Amino acid sequence: MIVAKFGGTSVADAAAIRRTGEIVRGRLGRAPVIVVSALAGATNALLSAAELAASGQLVAALEHVSQLRDRHLATISELLGSGPEAHELRAETSLMFDELAHLAEALSVLGFATPRSMDAVASMGERLSAPICAAAFSQMGIPSVAVDSRQVMITNDDFGRAAPLPAQIAAASHAQLLPIIAAGKVPVVGGFVGATTSGITTTLGRGGSDYSAALFGAALNADAIEIWTDVDGMLTADPRVVPGAQLIEHLRFDEAAELASFGAKVLHPSTIAPAVERDIPVYVFNSMRPEAVGTRITFEAPPCTVRAIAGKRGVVVVRVGSPKMLGTPGALRSIFEAFDRYRISVDVVATSEVSVSLTVDDDPSLLKAVEDLRGFGEVAIERDRGIVALVGAGLGGSSPSMARALRAVGDERLHMVSLSSTGINLTLIVDDAQVHPVMRLLHHEFFGGASA
Repeated sequence: MIVAKFGGTSVADAAAIRRTGEIVRGRLGRAPVIVVSALAGATNALLSAAELAASGQLVAALEHVSQLRDRHLATISELLGSGPEAHELRAETSLMFDELAHLAEALSVLGFATPRSMDAVASMGERLSAPICAAAFSQMGIPSVAVDSRQVMITNDDFGRAAPLPAQIAAASHAQLLPIIAAGKVPVVGGFVGATTSGITTTLGRGGSDYSAALFGAALNADAIEIWTDVDGMLTADPRVVPGAQLIEHLRFDEAAELASFGAKVLHPSTIAPAVERDIPVYVFNSMRPEAVGTRITFEAPPCTVRAIAGKRGVVVVRVGSPKMLGTPGALRSIFEAFDRYRISVDVVATSEVSVSLTVDDDPSLLKAVEDLRGFGEVAIERDRGIVALVGAGLGGSSPSMARALRAVGDERLHMVSLSSTGINLTLIVDDAQVHPVMRLLHHEFFGGASA
């Protein structure tokens, strides 16, 4: 059994859905479970409609809804023609858009949107795409069944970024998905979307379809998890930043996790954890070029000092310093608890006896956390920073490689330097505008290609 996830570009339109169907056909002998994203750009349009409605711009919001309705109905017509199956699916799709229009009207009356209401809106993309893809696959002779992901992806009620409940997901997956597979059919499930134990719609956060696939893979103890996207696999850098980026055919779980956390767009940062827990290999393939080699991610991979370079912009450095921290038990714990209270994730940390420097995303709740931190002493915030991370399993044991990295950066200002506890990630904090130039310098140093 495998779980294969297809992102928004893989189901962007009728042609892409048909291409995805051919990939699915080639995997019928492996009892696939298919996880699909919303049609490309649909989630952004849905969230934009909700924000417009909540700000009192109902006419503009309903125009977004109307455009999305037309796009989905046109896709159904192109895929299914005008038969009874197409008529039924168009009717069901129109009902969902009626529901969406009512939600927009309600948000306009309220004048604000709660995380729960935003989840209800954002979930529509996958709730629409899964039935369309299942119907298209069936039209192609692939027996497929659309499954409402809210019946299998069980989460807590932390709306906007819900935490999955693995035991409940496993039970629901066995009850809902295995009978479909046993009947020789293909389950098609929307990613990103779940529900609480009481049935209230939730989402896993942006990019959560990858995470959904990994969670289903772990729940079903799959033989492999495949992530189908619009690039050939994981590369030595973002090709939009570094034109000479090269394919990585094989890397380790921990390397992939570090790259995802520090800016690699191919994988959601949470994807790796469920796969690691069950030792399930993860593959990254290009749905536009299914014949390409792709990337394999496992516990072991050929040794490599530097595997890839990632970059992340829009980072904030927070510095907390006070002589009171010297020898004070629990000071670090209290600092991290201040960020935890506001669900702010910390990326990079550097400490001394009397100060702590760390990086976070520019979160709306950051100022609240900073107020809590002032009880420890002086707090300074530095915006317009970025992260450049060199990742490789052999990096920590190679002082010459770290020296090469620092020499390659040259005169660029470094605000922090940190080597991860595992020794596989050397992180440089630079000015935000210098993230891409520094990535190119480092890529040229370790992989060749242009440096400017």
